[in-house]
Amino acid sequence: MASIKVSVNQDSCIACGVCYSLCPQVFEAGADGKSQIVPQYRTGDKVFEGEVDESLKDCVETAKNSCPTFSISAS
Repeated sequence: MASIKVSVNQDSCIACGVCYSLCPQVFEAGADGKSQIVPQYRTGDKVFEGEVDESLKDCVETAKNSCPTFSISAS
């Protein structure tokens, strides 16, 4: 099954919580409130980058499209 690369731009993230309230399977709040990828889907030791199964595509897309600062990318 295909996978989707997901990342959160920490420079533009404002810690509003929209992504982790809409898609907690993939996103969570870091210590500073800014979004990061849950440990299960992180790429290596990077907390702001990850790879998820295509079954989470709708969840990720909803979070991405709802982010007021366009800080989430998914491909």
